[in-house]
Parts: sequence; structure tokens; C-alpha cells
Amino acid sequence: MSHTYSHNLLHCVFSTKDRRDLIRNPAELWRYVAATGYAKDIHVIAAGGTANHLHVLILLHQTMNLSKAMQEIKANSSRWLRETSKAFQWQEGYGGFSVSQSQRKTVADYIANQAEHHRKWTFEDEFLALLKKSGVPYDSRYVFG
Repeated sequence: MSHTYSHNLLHCVFSTKDRRDLIRNPAELWRYVAATGYAKDIHVIAAGGTANHLHVLILLHQTMNLSKAMQEIKANSSRWLRETSKAFQWQEGYGGFSVSQSQRKTVADYIANQAEHHRKWTFEDEFLALLKKSGVPYDSRYVFG
């Protein structure tokens, strides 16, 4: 085959350290993450979350791996958030879940409705549900540090 084709659509989730409410203006963060993604060749399709965590739906170029994309998003947003909150830190790690093209809109809508969603579920409940639904093996003693 003379060409390389890929479609790496991923739903990524990570929280603030100890899931503390350190994100003062989530909508502003979402815009910043989208701009950072654009500058780093990470196509951010959707971003959302609450005061203690962030969801992003990204489409990665075939030469960009997930760990590099998360490093870019987390490092740049952390630096930016520390301008207004010296105590800001993201948790170590992240969740990254593949998404089929047929589920793109469903996941983007899910990300857009985080405030409503978290009236019923905690971040911890949501994250464990994502791990289970995706079939990711985990030890609950170590998921949240």
C-alpha cells in the first residue's frame, strides 16, 4: 500500500490533583485547550468538564501518539492555569478511550453536557464507568492515586 490511512478518534479524561475544584472558569479552559490543540496538530473536536476535571474528544494525526497529545494538552493547560492559581496541578495519568466514527456525535454531546451529567454522578463514578464500558482492566485501589 503506497499511502497510510488512519482515523484515531479518542475520548480523553483527566482530573485535577486529588479532584479538587481548581478550574475557576471551565469554558475558558476548553477554549484554551482547543487553541493549544490547533497549535500542536491535535484536532480538538469537543472539550468539556467541570471545576475538577476535563474531557476532550480529539482526532490525532497518524504521526501523533496519545501520550504525546496528553503531554502537550496537560502541560500547556497546567502552565496557563497556574497563572491564576499557583496551587494548580493535574492528576498523574489520564483515561484514553477509542471512539468509532459512528459514536462521534454521541461522545461530543456527552462532553458538552458535563454540568448536567455531574448533578447525578461524581467524577469517580463516571471514570470507573468509562473504564468498565471500555473493557479496561484496573485495580480500584490504584485508579485515583
